[in-house]
Amino acid sequence: MTRSLEPGAKAPGFSIETTLGTKQLASFRGKHLILYFYPKDDTPGCTSEAKDFSDLAEQFEAANASILGVSRDSLIRHQKFAQKHGLQIELGSDESGSVCEAYGVWVEKNLYGRTYMGIARSTFLIDPKGILTRIWPKVRVKGHAQDVLDSLNV
Repeated sequence: MTRSLEPGAKAPGFSIETTLGTKQLASFRGKHLILYFYPKDDTPGCTSEAKDFSDLAEQFEAANASILGVSRDSLIRHQKFAQKHGLQIELGSDESGSVCEAYGVWVEKNLYGRTYMGIARSTFLIDPKGILTRIWPKVRVKGHAQDVLDSLNV
């Protein structure tokens, strides 16, 4: 990751267009925020991750937590993605890449010998006061949403 964020640090502020309107980090004050970054709407891993978080949305809400999934896809693409899969979570469009840069998830990737820039699938748990409490770099999708929920209930 290009930027080293550690638990206990203040979460980088942001302003982002989401499927529920413009939000800032301060919009989530008083609740835990699960801020997860994913590469692209409607790809197998990203769809599974979004559906897993959606399936647990009520339990996250009961644990005083909001979920915000972020990629560089457009807001229109997010809306189509959410509608197609019946997602129950908020998605943020970071077309400029500024939020990805602030959280250090815009990285060089390598696929079949081709090098390119992309989002490293990562999740950040931010407490109600805006402090990073846990970071999951290089997320493996299977079981991840449940793991994040379990970390709230510890």
